[in-house]
Amino acid sequence: MKLYYSPLACSLADHIALREAGFTFDLERVDLRSHRTETGRDFHEVSAKGYVPVLVLAGGEIITENVAVLDWIATAAPLLSIGGPLGRTRVLEALTYITTEIHRAFKPMWHGGSAEEKTRAGATVTGLLAPLGQTMRGAYLFGDDPGVADFYLFVMLLWAERFGVAAPASLEAMRDLMRARPAVRAAMVYEGLLPAEQPA
Repeated sequence: MKLYYSPLACSLADHIALREAGFTFDLERVDLRSHRTETGRDFHEVSAKGYVPVLVLAGGEIITENVAVLDWIATAAPLLSIGGPLGRTRVLEALTYITTEIHRAFKPMWHGGSAEEKTRAGATVTGLLAPLGQTMRGAYLFGDDPGVADFYLFVMLLWAERFGVAAPASLEAMRDLMRARPAVRAAMVYEGLLPAEQPA
């Protein structure tokens, strides 16, 4: 299995999930400007979409789109999902909200928006984070153990931190708790987001 990723992109959620699940996998970094992988391959040969994440399974099947990759991981490693008749539905509900609303709202910050556009985007993100902060069922979204939706939300909280966007105190506490997890720390060190010697 191989994950194509770019540091601090939403693919960090998949990287964390694969480590938390205890899977054996390879990683290949992608330069999203040149669309070249670290081995010099044209990334469009891997996926015509040209963006991460891309997960190549052991049999050669390719999964794109963050929600789909995270859903596959949660299906393969049920400890990263939640139980019950609506368990998978609730996880997909959270993932969909994160990707279509929160993730998308950051666009002006990553893609050269004006100061005014960035300010508006920050206020939008803060408003979108509020419902998640109010409905947490424990230390994480669905209890005291993290799952794939928490990993995606964690990346959004890192983005909020990077751009000075306010988040509910409950979500900031979750972000700090998540950052201290060994698998999360290992993923962040690997991607160059934390130096190896620095405590999380």
